[in-house]
Amino acid sequence: MLEEITPLILTYNEAFNIERTLQYLTWANKIIVIDSYSTDETLEILHSYSQVKVFQRKFDTHGKQWNYGLEQVESKWVLSLDADYVVTDNLRTEIIDLPADGQINGYFARFKYCVFGKPLRGTILPPRQVLFRKDKAVYIDDGHTQLLQLAGKSATLTGYIHHDDRKPLNRWLWAQDRYMVIEVKKLLETPMSELSWGDRIRRQKILAPFIILVYCLIVKGGILDGWHGWYYTFQRVLAEILLAIRLIEAEKIKV
Repeated sequence: MLEEITPLILTYNEAFNIERTLQYLTWANKIIVIDSYSTDETLEILHSYSQVKVFQRKFDTHGKQWNYGLEQVESKWVLSLDADYVVTDNLRTEIIDLPADGQINGYFARFKYCVFGKPLRGTILPPRQVLFRKDKAVYIDDGHTQLLQLAGKSATLTGYIHHDDRKPLNRWLWAQDRYMVIEVKKLLETPMSELSWGDRIRRQKILAPFIILVYCLIVKGGILDGWHGWYYTFQRVLAEILLAIRLIEAEKIKV
């Protein structure tokens, strides 16, 4: 199965992450990277791997960027990865045994969030459809991120992807604020009746940070992970606070 798969990655100033991701993809004959004109050492790292083919495109939306990436893939199957995803050995072994021409057109993978390399007990990240047939798939935008629309049947893999983001705090804050501006647009332009319960709570601004605090520490067991769990919890609470501030600005402050 592995010879039928091309990993596809988006990058923008991912020098703190991308090499770790590529080190676990040495099995791939070709890796397609769509770079949004990085200004750090990302391109230097990418060019040090002979199987990496880099295409540069100015970023507009995640959906359009991913679809452009799909156009560059020549294999039947795509492994869609963020620049801070690590394909674990267990997951790779599981993928090897998958039938390339079976009845399943796509596979979801679950995540373990890592803080400075340590996998946590739980995460708020839902499973994502990362492995799929190219000719059955298209991306659409969904707030600050994207959704994959796939024709046909899907299944869920048992192995995990490690989400191991080691960007410095200032870069993380920049990215989160950028995401929240887009997320606010989605929350305010979508009728309340069409929002998920989670997004309805976020629209209220006040409750979401406190709910995330309890959810990460207690429900997901972050308190048992020591300072790594607290670090992750603080990140998620801060992201919700940034969203609440942006919502208040959009609703109340007249520029």
